[in-house]
Amino acid sequence: MGSKGAATREKILQSAEQIILRKGFTATSIEDIITASFVTKSGFFYHFDGKSDLAAGLVERYLSDDDRIFTGMFERAESLSEDPLQQYLIFLKLLAEMMADLPNGHPGCLVASFTYESMQLEPEVLKRIADGLLSWRSLFGEHLQRVADVYPMKIPMRSEDMADMLTSVMEGGIVTSLTLNEPDILVRQILQYRDFIRLQFGDV
Repeated sequence: MGSKGAATREKILQSAEQIILRKGFTATSIEDIITASFVTKSGFFYHFDGKSDLAAGLVERYLSDDDRIFTGMFERAESLSEDPLQQYLIFLKLLAEMMADLPNGHPGCLVASFTYESMQLEPEVLKRIADGLLSWRSLFGEHLQRVADVYPMKIPMRSEDMADMLTSVMEGGIVTSLTLNEPDILVRQILQYRDFIRLQFGDV
């Protein structure tokens, strides 16, 4: 696919994501997406076989972007400290700052949106979502285990459970922020999770 084709595909994905986050997957039609992305019907079907294929592309894009962002933040944290606890705390601070810098708050989570409408999705799309969440568990859990190898926990917990807690904080924070129209709720929840990690492993 050439650069023009890739740009068109990205434009379709961007438009679809915005509409689905606003209306939901079931209520979003291909015509809605075609109109919003200024492409022809044949142009849409050149890139996607239909809504299920589009959903798979959206999930892949969303999870890949998050993986890139999380990995980049951990790399930045590791460049600033050699201590595993400080690295994880720096990562959480960077994550909160990124969310705070979004001009209108987090727009919403495709993972949550698609999960709510799981009956409308093909099994392979749901499997990709599950694989994505498991990859977050692995990434966060790996770093938490490094902390646990050096610092004793105040309350014994599995690293995987603390990793899932961060995912729950982010996903729940997005939903609560959008529902109450208070974008900084998500930021505060991440920082409160950060305080939990400090209390769990640190001397505070």
